[in-house]
Order: sequence, then structure tokens, then C-alpha cells
Amino acid sequence: MRDDTIAAIATPPGEGGVAIVRLSGPEAIAIADRVFRGRTPLRSIESHRLVYGHLVDPATEAVLDEVLVGVMRRPRSFTREDVVELNVHGGRLVARRALELVLKEGARLAEPGEFTLRAFLNGRIDLAQAEATLDVIRAETEAALLAAGRALRGAFGEAVRAVRAALLRLVTRLEVAVDYPEYDEPDVTRAEIAAELEALVGRLRALRGEAALGRLLRDGVPTAIVGRPNAGKSSLFNALAGEERAIVTDVPGTTRDVLEVRLVVGDVVLRLVDTAGIRRSDDPVEAIGIERARKALREASLVLAVVDGARPLSPEDAALLAELRERSAIVVLNKSDLPSVVTPEAVAAHLPSAPVVRVSARTGAGLPALRAAILRVLGLSPEARPEAMATANARHLAALDAALEAVEAARRAAGAGAPEDAVLVDLRQALRHLGAILGEDVDETVIRTIFSDFCVGK
Repeated sequence: MRDDTIAAIATPPGEGGVAIVRLSGPEAIAIADRVFRGRTPLRSIESHRLVYGHLVDPATEAVLDEVLVGVMRRPRSFTREDVVELNVHGGRLVARRALELVLKEGARLAEPGEFTLRAFLNGRIDLAQAEATLDVIRAETEAALLAAGRALRGAFGEAVRAVRAALLRLVTRLEVAVDYPEYDEPDVTRAEIAAELEALVGRLRALRGEAALGRLLRDGVPTAIVGRPNAGKSSLFNALAGEERAIVTDVPGTTRDVLEVRLVVGDVVLRLVDTAGIRRSDDPVEAIGIERARKALREASLVLAVVDGARPLSPEDAALLAELRERSAIVVLNKSDLPSVVTPEAVAAHLPSAPVVRVSARTGAGLPALRAAILRVLGLSPEARPEAMATANARHLAALDAALEAVEAARRAAGAGAPEDAVLVDLRQALRHLGAILGEDVDETVIRTIFSDFCVGK
């Protein structure tokens, strides 16, 4: 990391009450002082004070704006460097001119996410907390915001550290056994190794499960509406979306492409996809739509299988339901406003694990029950959701999966009587994977990729 002073506009562009130009680095206070005129120079005020004055062009002493300037001296700042924030009136030109002045006086334009990157590199936050900063900004529901706030305060990182600390204690004891084999009484017995590995597997699985829920809150749930033609998929899509997004007709095969909408169910964002009816078709355009429907089905975390409840189950219905046996799915018996023919028992014969909900996409009957079922199946209903859940992302889940796989490999090796040094190989791998979540020994390319998603002023 360069030790220069960076600057950027930290507020969205456009007109508003206030715009903020943020500086961080060893010369932040000195640079800001050269464009500020107030009763007391910034270099003389205490940390965490807000002072009134004017923004001036030092070349001409022309006054450009009235400002409030905040000074936060290192290490008591977000970046653990000297930080200055110029609060100017919220117009495009005045904010741009303030930034131009500090750049002219020696600051460098910050790269995307560079303020947060400096907070991470200077040890104020770990990498999971840095990523949670973006989760707070992008949260779309109250639950996602609360979970992101917990991650930002370090809840997810602390959970990872706790498991990693237990793993490190076991590694240390095994290393002693390997390095000092002459001890008559080993520091750890085979039975103790097996018990500790079993406990670690359980803790990692629990942590992985909570992280998966946190990711759903963070990213939304890919949800596919599937079924045979004319079952009412597009009508259900429109009913859930609250608007006419899909064309609805009595002609089977009307939907030829994949439509997507984001909608909030409870505290969860569904990335809801309407698909073409799944059937055999000689129509080349419809066939493309059906293949896209199958792709959406493969990628979905939740499947809403729509069945026309007013007609007997067809072979196509039965085949689709059987295909969903290993998936998170809800069977939607549509057209409840018509005499019912299909029973939940008939559905259970093909898909016994899935809840069945009767709805009428035409009248809206049953939609509240469907929304409640969605939350239950995802494990995100208010009564089932873990209170201390924090957001997580795909990188975290991949690292947890790799750590779990390594510990399970160590458990198998220990159970087969492998020597301690062989068990240690897998456990050290698990330590590295858990450390990567927190930012330890992470490739610079990974770090730059993470922070490239941030805005310039964050």
C-alpha cells in the first residue's frame, strides 16, 4: 500500500443538502488546511472536532463555499490514518471544485474502495468486515441490513476465529506429538483426536449453514417458477410481482423466454424467474425457451412447481415433481377458484418432502400462505432465523466448504490410523482456508477484486 494521501467525493453525485470530500493519509490535515480558512487552523484543532470556515482557492483566495470540516487524527479514524472530511453544500460543481483543489495541493484521487482497503491493511477491520461494508450499503431489507451490521461489527469474523482457534489448539498439540515422540505420555490420545475432529466438523457445518442463510439475505434467492404449459406460471409470476410483467393467455406455450423480477417476501429478496412451460416441442423458438427454463431450474435455490389443480396430474407433472426430490421446492396447486382435482396426497406420491400450497393466481387467494411457506422452506421465517445471523458471500462459503472438506479428510485419516503428521497436512489446509476469510495470506488479486466493487469514496 502506498503511504500517500488520497481524496475522493464520498457522497453520491447530484444536488443535496451536503456533499463530503474525504481525505486520508499523512498529509491530509496539511492539504485541507491550505484550502480552508477559519478561526483556527486545522492543524491546531483536536481530533474528532467539527469546525466552521470557508473553502478557498489558495491561488486567488476566492471564497467558494461555507464549510464544516471534520478532523480525525490517527489512529482514531476509519483508516487509522489522519482523516479530514470537507462538508460542502451538496451541488455537483462545488463538490467537484473542492476535490480539484485538494488534488492540486498534493492529494491523489482514491481508487474504488481504497479508504476501506486502508482500514483493512492497517488492521482496523478484517476482510470479512470490509466486505460487510458493501453489504450494508446494498441491503434491500431490514433483515439484510441487520445481518450486514452484525458482520460489520465482526460477528461473522468472530465466529470464524472461534472455530479457527479450536482448530489451532488441536494442530499445536499434534505438532508437539510429532516433534517430541520420546514423551511416554502423549499430549493427545487417538480418542481425543477423534472427538475433537468430530466436534470441529459439527461446528464447521453449523457455521456453514448460518453463512448460507446469510448469503441468501445478502444476495437474494434465485427462485424459478416451473411447470407444464398453461398451469398458470405467468399468472402466479404477475400475482407475486404485483404487476403485469408476463403475458398471460389461454394458449399453451405463450411464454418463450425467461423473465426475472426482484421482490421482497418477508425480509428476503427473491430473484423470481418465470420460465417457459416444460414439455416436448418441435417449435424451435419454444425449444430454446424450454432449454432456458431448465437452465433457470438448475441454477435456482428455490423452485415453485406450479400444477394446475383443476386437472388431473399429467405424466409431465409427475416427471417434473420427481425431478425435484433433492431440491428446495414448494408445490403450488394453482386455480383454487375452480373445483379441485389434484390432492396433496397425489403430489406427495411423487414429491413427498415438499410443502403443498393451494392458490388462485387469478384472485390472489392463498398468496399469503405461499409467502409464509417460502420463508419456512428457506429457513428464514422470523421464528426460525438465527438471531445473530450475519451476512456472508460466495467467497466465504467456498472457504468454509474447503475447510470442512479438509477437516473431514483429517477425521477419515485419523480414523484409519494415519500418523499425526498425515492428519496435520489436512488440518493446516483448513487453517489456511479459514484464515483467508479474515484476510490472512490472501492473494493480492483477490483483495483488489473485492475492493473494485466499492465506489470511489468508500
